[in-house]
Amino acid sequence: MNSEAPAAGQAKARIDFRCLSEGCNGIVEFDLREVAGKDFQPVCPVCRRSYVLDAELRDKLERMMKLIVALRNSEDILGDSAVSINVAGGEVRVPYALLLTRLNTLITLNIGDTPTDFHLWVEPSSPETFR
Repeated sequence: MNSEAPAAGQAKARIDFRCLSEGCNGIVEFDLREVAGKDFQPVCPVCRRSYVLDAELRDKLERMMKLIVALRNSEDILGDSAVSINVAGGEVRVPYALLLTRLNTLITLNIGDTPTDFHLWVEPSSPETFR
């Protein structure tokens, strides 16, 4: 990953999903910021199938990008936050920032009538986050 941290409004987020063409194992991948472009159309790199995202799907992906930017803008607050898990004998506190960097994020949306898992890959703001 790039060693320079993007500004809060410049969060880097990639999203991908498995191609829906029968027999194709391609992964359709794109930058989440590209969804806002009126001519945006993701294409499978293996079978070259193109996808047209309807207004509802585009809206959800655009709001996901806004959520990522909001999280980036809240990093100072999240750095002081933790998720508490009750276990036998007490609780375990997991720093919220650790959850954001170590858990896989996905959103299930419909392409046509097919529920599709979109995997989200967000670059951490600090190049030291994954070290």
